[in-house]
Amino acid sequence: MHEEKANLWHVLIMNAEKILAAVVIIGVFVYAVASIQSLATLDWTQNEAFYQFIYRVLLLIIGLELARMLVTHSISAVLELLSFVIARKMLKPDLTSFDIILSVLAFVALAAARHFFMREDNGRMTKSSTTSKS
Repeated sequence: MHEEKANLWHVLIMNAEKILAAVVIIGVFVYAVASIQSLATLDWTQNEAFYQFIYRVLLLIIGLELARMLVTHSISAVLELLSFVIARKMLKPDLTSFDIILSVLAFVALAAARHFFMREDNGRMTKSSTTSKS
């Protein structure tokens, strides 16, 4: 009986995560359309227009990666999502030296996590069975 309840909760949570992923994807598409309209009005002779474009593209990617993470539950999806979040943060023009150092350290931590927790298997990143290289 207890196992049936646990299995039911697992199924309910998995379906709720899929619904949330679908809502995030819908939000990404709505934001993409609004971004196209907003970007069309910018003065593309200014550097700020390009920064806005990259900033918005990274936000769209973050939304898609979040949806992928909700569906796949993989460490690879989490690490990639965090990478895009950090990259987007580094594009802000008002970064201090301390922010840049923290961002670089965060990228190093993500690279280390990818190296120690993931291994490449036929060109695809998979969970490593051990934390040391064999």
